[in-house]
Amino acid sequence: MKAVRIHQHGDIDQLRYEDAPDPELSPSDVLVRVKACALNHLDIWTRQGRAGVKVPMPHILGSDVAGVVEAVGNAVTDTPIGMPVVVSPGISCGKCEACLSGQDNLCPSYNILGTITDGGYAELVKVPAVNVLAKPLDLTFEEAAAVPLVFLTAWHMLVGRARVQPGETVLVQAAGSGVGSAAIQIAKLFNARVITTASSDEKLEKARQLGADELINYVQKDFQTEVRRLTTGQGVDVVIEHVGAATFENSVRVLARNGRLVTCGATAGPEANIDLRYVFSRHLNILGSYMGSKAELIEVLKFFPTGQLKPVVYQALPLSEAALAQELMQDRRNFGKIVLSI
Repeated sequence: MKAVRIHQHGDIDQLRYEDAPDPELSPSDVLVRVKACALNHLDIWTRQGRAGVKVPMPHILGSDVAGVVEAVGNAVTDTPIGMPVVVSPGISCGKCEACLSGQDNLCPSYNILGTITDGGYAELVKVPAVNVLAKPLDLTFEEAAAVPLVFLTAWHMLVGRARVQPGETVLVQAAGSGVGSAAIQIAKLFNARVITTASSDEKLEKARQLGADELINYVQKDFQTEVRRLTTGQGVDVVIEHVGAATFENSVRVLARNGRLVTCGATAGPEANIDLRYVFSRHLNILGSYMGSKAELIEVLKFFPTGQLKPVVYQALPLSEAALAQELMQDRRNFGKIVLSI
């Protein structure tokens, strides 16, 4: 098969479009012929190398896969060949207390497709049979690939962790990101008021089309000052934070009393300052959030056939242009997801 692999950690020039052996199935695996694979910042971090994470080389990146079942292991009885599927990107043991309680994203052996195990920058990928879900029929493969990781992450942040309520005000940082564009839609699904930030008026207009109520160009205006103005000094009930060092301190400061900040990442750096007096005096909640469970992904997929949630695809490129795709994402040119079409 053709695949894009890295043979060592490093810059974009480490991505090689080349021949690779077809995956070998275990009895409980499914082989998926990849039709589309969406990019995530996780691809970049894995390619660059993350401290303490050992990746077998050569390695295939890619967490978000949509395709067609090509073959199944001899223990798989309920997944027909030819079935269009999306892949749940979180891989867990299925046996531990966390998995058996429906919190598989907290499994001690949890990993994300394409980080340690080979992923979707390839014509074929193998995954556990429990990780394939029926593709929503009205979505193209490119649209379906744009859904799993970011919509699951945003759903777990807003619904599972923040417990967002109708009428609350939610600040979504970085509207143009995959998580940001998903979080805007999910917050509106729960009838919240959404304030969002982006680096350009063009991105903000797209955020408005997704349902955002108030828009802040953070290049032109200080988002903390603007949030205070838009909430008449009260602050917001929930902040969806995934930027990190550049925004975290002021994201805490714009929370209302009893407000909840949920963080799932740190694309601008992992270190942030917090004045703890501000946290305890205003009764604030700072919540970590990591991916989400398979059950949550099954739930979120229900809203795509009805049109209540929509994938946001910025651009589709061929597999051979994976390096260009990563460059576009690194430069933050995209609004929504960049997808490799295979």
